[in-house]
Amino acid sequence: MFGETSAFSGFSVDDLDAARRFYGETLGLKVEERGEGEMRVLGLTLAGGAPVFVYPKEDHTPATFTILNFAVDDIDRAVDELTDRGVTMERYPGFEADAKGIVRNAGGGPEIAWFKDPAGNVLSVLHGDM
Repeated sequence: MFGETSAFSGFSVDDLDAARRFYGETLGLKVEERGEGEMRVLGLTLAGGAPVFVYPKEDHTPATFTILNFAVDDIDRAVDELTDRGVTMERYPGFEADAKGIVRNAGGGPEIAWFKDPAGNVLSVLHGDM
């Protein structure tokens, strides 16, 4: 039914200005601000052109699941760059992370490290494709 229909993902934040700085300056994504006043939102463009809609929500509750995964060729370099930019890697029970915060053996999955945006939403950087 929707195999030929364009789609996009979206998530909420509690501070649109902090999100704009984080996604644009810290992560280096293309960020476009749209609308005005209470109708102001952000459009993120991921590599390959995939759009993501970010909207403010007064009673925002951070996502407890990973909202965005960034696949990289060199996870050590990516984590080092994030850390240099002030991002802290998260550690979760049941996943043994190394000193950098990278889980090297996630039950047969890819090497992965989780971090949060300023609104507390969970993101990851992982080695390779999904």
